Amino acid sequence: MKLVVVVACALVDPDNRVLIARRPEGKAMAGLWEFPGGKLEANETPEACLIRELHEELGVTTWQSCLAPLTFASHAYDDFHLLMPLYVCQKWQGPAIAREHAALKWVRANRLREFKMPAADEPLIPALIDLL
Repeated sequence: MKLVVVVACALVDPDNRVLIARRPEGKAMAGLWEFPGGKLEANETPEACLIRELHEELGVTTWQSCLAPLTFASHAYDDFHLLMPLYVCQKWQGPAIAREHAALKWVRANRLREFKMPAADEPLIPALIDLL
């Protein structure tokens, strides 16, 4: 089974809310809420992947020193196995804008379960609740 590494980020604002993004129509799992991030490319570190993805998806700039690893998820889908490290970021530049998502929402960690997420994202929620 193919292993796919997708790096995710919990952007946490000064009010301790987490940013989630809604997958757009036409993409796999459209309409579900997820943590921003993306697939790790060849010869790319997880931190470089997140810096690139956060800029592409949200228009924000951050730095490796502002990314703290928190937890990870390991999930078997029908045609691949997903490994998803989750980083926390509390410092970035620019307002988050939905460049590739249908919508963005700032949510308290203890309310994340109220939003329908891909199965791989759900195991990440308890670590965020414990942190925040």
